[in-house]
Amino acid sequence: MRYSIIIPVFNRPDEVDELLQSLTEQTVKDFEVVIVEDGSKTPCKDVVDKYAEQLHLIYYYKENGGPGPARNYGVERAKGDYVLILDSDCVLPPTYIEAIEAELTANPCDAFGGPDRAHESFTPVQKAISYSMTSFFTTGGIRGGKKKLDKFYPRSFNMGVKREVYNALGGFSKMRFGEDIDFSIRIFKGGYKCRLFPEAWVWHKRRTDMDKFFKQVFNSGIARINLEKRHPGSMKLVHLLPTAFTIGVIALIVAALVFRFMGSWLWLYALLPIELYCLLIFIDSSIQNKSMVIGILSVEAAFVQLFGYGLGFIKAWWQRCVLRKGEFSAYEKNFYD
Repeated sequence: MRYSIIIPVFNRPDEVDELLQSLTEQTVKDFEVVIVEDGSKTPCKDVVDKYAEQLHLIYYYKENGGPGPARNYGVERAKGDYVLILDSDCVLPPTYIEAIEAELTANPCDAFGGPDRAHESFTPVQKAISYSMTSFFTTGGIRGGKKKLDKFYPRSFNMGVKREVYNALGGFSKMRFGEDIDFSIRIFKGGYKCRLFPEAWVWHKRRTDMDKFFKQVFNSGIARINLEKRHPGSMKLVHLLPTAFTIGVIALIVAALVFRFMGSWLWLYALLPIELYCLLIFIDSSIQNKSMVIGILSVEAAFVQLFGYGLGFIKAWWQRCVLRKGEFSAYEKNFYD
């Protein structure tokens, strides 16, 4: 078998239904689907059974251990030459596997990944969050879809690896957050070839509200420090930008309050950079999404993303670099939310 699609699931039967439906529409059919139910209280077994005659499906249930161990569990039982790692909140276009096959035929590699997009059916909040996670103006543009990258680090929502390479590296580590970047770093350290497949994109729902989105990016900020401790030198300048933004915005607000208290009109100028940034996000997102409502929500999402990541980064820096404490994360119970 050519491909094994590995999908860890936790309390998301509705999303699994949409993902499996999209898999039935693939133009290339040489694949199996391995569903790993990671201790769900609301299992998706009934949904999986619905597609039993349309797809080569294997369903497993295990005690909750997080997405990384769940993926490893599935790969251990997979039969494909390549394993495709997907999140359960993804939906695939019909040509997804066809695009992967075309790339591997033209230029084989050991590992790969693709970008993500927002589907028309997504809620305005989901579209705003998708914008903030992919826009150049929020540093999201570095995450995928760019052809001119020195190294492309696949993310676990859309990742492919030769099964023999996956096994040689031991799969995902036990990191609760940042485990996909840890795996990508180990792929490069192992001397394996990894590429971006621009046409192998997915519709990715991401988080469904701003509170869950904040928890996600807060953990991402923590994970960046944990990754630097595991892989010294892996942190780049761009990873510092959300923290610089967070500190800069707080400083400008404090300055504005001080000027206002002193009766100086300079407080207006202190807030001007923030106002201009909000206007930039609003205009760009409104044009891209053809909606002023999504434009407004994108301003909120951008600040949630940058502040969440920045605050998580600062907390991890203090805990791990100043207090010399061990690896940690937050909001572990909300990982799949």
